[in-house]
Amino acid sequence: MTVDEALGNAARLLHEAELERGNLPLMERLESIADTWVSIAQLITERDRV
Repeated sequence: MTVDEALGNAARLLHEAELERGNLPLMERLESIADTWVSIAQLITERDRV
C-alpha cells in the first residue's frame, strides 16, 4: 500500500459520497471511511520517514 493508493481510495469514497446526496447515513459512512484512508496515508508517510 502506498500513500497514493490510500489517498486514491479516500478520493473515490468522497466522490461516491457526493453521489449519495439523498442518503445522508450512507454519505456520512463513506466520508468516515475516507477519513480512515487519509489516516492510513499519514501513517504510511510517518513509517517511510523512519
